[in-house]
Amino acid sequence: MYQTFTTSEKLKQLLSILIPIFITQIGMYLMTFFDTTMSGKASPKDLAGVAIGSSIWMPIYTGLAGILLAVTPIVAQLIGAEQKKRVSFSVIQGIYVAIAMSILVIVAGGFLLNPILHMMDITNEVHHIAKDYLIALSLGIFPLFIYTTIRSFIDALGKTRVSMTITLIALPVNLVLNYLFIFGKWGAPKLGGVGAGYATAITYWVICFIAIFTVSQIEPFRQFRLFKSAYRVSFAEWKTILKIGLPIGFSIFFETSIFAAVTLFLSVYDTITIASHQAAMNFASLLYMIPLSVSMALTIVVGFEIGSKRPHDAKKYGHLGIIIALSLAILNGIFLYIMREPIASLYTTDPNVLALTKVFLIYAIFFQISDAIQAPIQGILRGHKDVNITFIMALVSYWVIGLPVGYSLANFTNLHAFGYWVGLITGLAVGAIGLAFRLLYVQKNAQKKTGLEKSAS
Repeated sequence: MYQTFTTSEKLKQLLSILIPIFITQIGMYLMTFFDTTMSGKASPKDLAGVAIGSSIWMPIYTGLAGILLAVTPIVAQLIGAEQKKRVSFSVIQGIYVAIAMSILVIVAGGFLLNPILHMMDITNEVHHIAKDYLIALSLGIFPLFIYTTIRSFIDALGKTRVSMTITLIALPVNLVLNYLFIFGKWGAPKLGGVGAGYATAITYWVICFIAIFTVSQIEPFRQFRLFKSAYRVSFAEWKTILKIGLPIGFSIFFETSIFAAVTLFLSVYDTITIASHQAAMNFASLLYMIPLSVSMALTIVVGFEIGSKRPHDAKKYGHLGIIIALSLAILNGIFLYIMREPIASLYTTDPNVLALTKVFLIYAIFFQISDAIQAPIQGILRGHKDVNITFIMALVSYWVIGLPVGYSLANFTNLHAFGYWVGLITGLAVGAIGLAFRLLYVQKNAQKKTGLEKSAS
């Protein structure tokens, strides 16, 4: 990254970081998509088992991976402050945290997986497929979390095209391995949906090794000599990482788990309603990759500018990011409204499910606007290393406001299942407003702090 002086320069640098992040996020999303859809070709039971396994794994993974995202603002600020010698130490400590987290997840899974699956009303066969799928997937937890840390380092330098390239390499690898292990092709065992777990775990090892090779051998990463020094475990640095990472992780967990909770509450409705909700939510989740990518890009550029003691430039980047996200949200809303029937037909041919999905997609339009405000603001605040209020707002907006409002509207008004969507939209809107006020406060303090430091010098 480099210092920019004009709005056009800032826009160019932001887009050069943002677009590869978006492609990377879509790529990571498609891995789970391929697991589910290709398992469905094996049998409905395999589809159900993998879908249940994925629904358990994704909130856990996204929450824990969020902890490791702390490496991005830490490194970005160090680069901005020209403290490059500290970068390798922080990244390696992040990898140690990733390894510790992997051990905890595997141990916890050994105790909790069966009780969680027994709580679900599923057949024994689906239970075993879901369990074996998650066990197979667990073989890739170590490399996945290590890769997440290394990716955070790569992205913090603004080299998001490298992360994109690694992900694009991983997609065909995952597809081929799925084909081998799900269907038993070319001499491989026929494992059905469980094979998707092994395929994904192997893919995680592949991308981890590629990432390690990249940062060890290719500039500008090689200059940081990440693996040249045997750093001891530093619990002080772990504390720094966790102080930033835990609120990020919990924020993401609260956000992803609320949708799982809504799906659980919707289980009392008929199959048509549940299927329509899932279809619309799946497409809305795909569109969410846009504001999420803007958020991640803003963390990088804002962190760099704050580290360089240029809060005014950080503020300009923030404005640009929000404008981009809002503009795309408006376009997405128009697209959803016009194309809601073709979009719904991607998921079903049943006329009743199709009709209801089209209605859910109209509600999804309102998700776009709130997400376009709150997601970029979260990214800006993370660039400032201000994460605690974001965590609190996520808890309040989703679980204290969104879910109770949704439950009330669904059960005590004529909105029924749509009430949960109105509740989520309400929670998102409240969260966006609260985060906006927090951003104004943080930006004002950053300007004041920089001014005092310049006066003192």
